[in-house]
Amino acid sequence: MVRLLEKRQRTGSVLTFFAIATFSLHVLVLFLFLLQGLNIRQLSLRKPPNFVQLINGKPVANIDDLAREPEAIRQFISKTMISMFSWSGTLPPQTIEEVANPKSDLGILINTPQGGSQKISTSSWVASFALSEDFRKGFLSTVAEMTPPEVFSENPNQAMTSQLVIKRVYPPKQIAPGKWQVGMVADLIQKNRVGGAKLITPFNKDFLVRAADYFANPQADNSTDLQKAIYSVRADRLEIYEIRNLCLLDDYKPNENKSIQCGTGQTSDSFIR
Repeated sequence: MVRLLEKRQRTGSVLTFFAIATFSLHVLVLFLFLLQGLNIRQLSLRKPPNFVQLINGKPVANIDDLAREPEAIRQFISKTMISMFSWSGTLPPQTIEEVANPKSDLGILINTPQGGSQKISTSSWVASFALSEDFRKGFLSTVAEMTPPEVFSENPNQAMTSQLVIKRVYPPKQIAPGKWQVGMVADLIQKNRVGGAKLITPFNKDFLVRAADYFANPQADNSTDLQKAIYSVRADRLEIYEIRNLCLLDDYKPNENKSIQCGTGQTSDSFIR
């Protein structure tokens, strides 16, 4: 009888040890799953690496997420402003057929400071996504005031076009980590399609640019042409957060705090037509 009881105790002890070991193993596996899930979440929230291109054409990751090449900043400014202020009354061609017969640009209505609404070109609206969100709305209102209604006219005798001709884009000057100031000298040329009468307006501006985050389009295959265009604008990982009048003095000296208007001695803290 005593031997039988001792045998049962040993059996019970083995089962108890096995149950405790199994439970501990399950807890360890659960802990590993939680740890792995946290690591995956951190990877999903991590910013995409910023790549720079070497002379031999090989891209390498830049450990500084706020670093941008000066030439890339200049091209970003030029491309954005040309798209913003070049109005043809037609949409950019998406097929070979549309090159010969482009679609008419119906424009996009934007509210103006006076309480009304005016149209801007579709290319201007797309290019505006290169601006910071807090600056974009007010800037679009100004562009709407500048855009002649004749741009969208189907009457060839009244239709107008606009083109921004850039003369010079100054080298970017870094004013803070991930922030630059860039001056641009250009002319805004508006003319009638028939007759070719021109109106040339100086467009000399000071741009404050900063590095921005970018996430790729999660549904690139199902996106519309307009959505793809907007994502391509943000792919430069830069955004304009302020535009000021540029004073052309003997030497261009960027200043983050203010930009002096030529001949007035006043300051310009926002975009002025």
